[in-house]
Amino acid sequence: MADTNNLLRFLTAEAKLPLAAAIAQATGLQKANLVTIEDLAKTDFDTLKAASATEKAAKATLAAAKRVSIKRKRGLPETSNPVSSKRSRIDPAEIQSPADVEAALLLPTSNLTEEDLEGIVLTTNRAPLLLAFATTLVKHTMPEQPPSSCLSLAQAVTSLNAQAKAANIGLGSTASAEKEGWGQGQSLVKVMTRDVRVLRRWGYEWKADPKNTTKDIKPEDPDQKPSSISHNDPSSSEGLPALLALDLEQLKRLDSPPIVSASASTAGLPVYHADSARNYILKAFDSKRPAAEIAAERETNLGHLVKALDSLFESWSVVLSPDDLDKRAWNWYVKVRPQVEAGRAGWGAKGQLKLKDILDLRRPK
Repeated sequence: MADTNNLLRFLTAEAKLPLAAAIAQATGLQKANLVTIEDLAKTDFDTLKAASATEKAAKATLAAAKRVSIKRKRGLPETSNPVSSKRSRIDPAEIQSPADVEAALLLPTSNLTEEDLEGIVLTTNRAPLLLAFATTLVKHTMPEQPPSSCLSLAQAVTSLNAQAKAANIGLGSTASAEKEGWGQGQSLVKVMTRDVRVLRRWGYEWKADPKNTTKDIKPEDPDQKPSSISHNDPSSSEGLPALLALDLEQLKRLDSPPIVSASASTAGLPVYHADSARNYILKAFDSKRPAAEIAAERETNLGHLVKALDSLFESWSVVLSPDDLDKRAWNWYVKVRPQVEAGRAGWGAKGQLKLKDILDLRRPK
């Protein structure tokens, strides 16, 4: 866990800190040279508290480090995924059809008119907006891809952007897995001008009534030269299998070639998982309301945003090729994203997102 990404993963996944708190905590731990689980587990509380952003963060970090350290010594899995005895331990994706899995991953949409959308202002930070932006973009530039692929590719773009931002403001201490060459040999696809390494899910039939129900499952050929998938090339997009974006940092930790099947489940694969991406977007678009209303409000707010983005991309897709639409998307995102302070002060900060700004970018009629 020598780099920033691994430290942040530990703080969010094991110490259960929110992303903004994890970033602040990681900064203090790096300054104190406490960057491995072993170091954290051996550190006394007073030392850790002095290096931490808050006392609460220090307690959570120390408890998680000791727990993971003990699991390592016993040879147990490190990740803490408690499963209730009342719930099935079977992966739900294994007992659901691909069509059901994909239907559950669809993002909500809005019933409001575009005029009504212009008056809506949401409060969020930049990462969820970028995730929603990229997900909706892929739906238009690669319409053959299922919702899980749109979310996976979008999560990769969001993660790569966060890694680049962290390096620019001095939060990254080591080279990323991408720069170290992990994922070489895997196919590439461009999303918002970023190169994303992908796995092809040959044989994955996700539509409710596919025309061809007997497709051969073709494994990835490790000796085949990596291909770059173009949005404009009919031979690349027509019949293209569902794609999953590779999580290169996870691939680096596993240190083994990825294997993908036609199953609806992606458990155990070093990829960006669609359900995690969808949940992350939903949690970003609520406000201070009673707890009972929050879940419905998240769906509603995200639906408004998705409809505004759909309107933007649909207006230009009639005159722009998918590749040209992809090239413009990043500049559009930069124009509408919430305004926050530059540098570390703005990392994870929230700001206003005016849907009118998105709608104003539509192609003039």
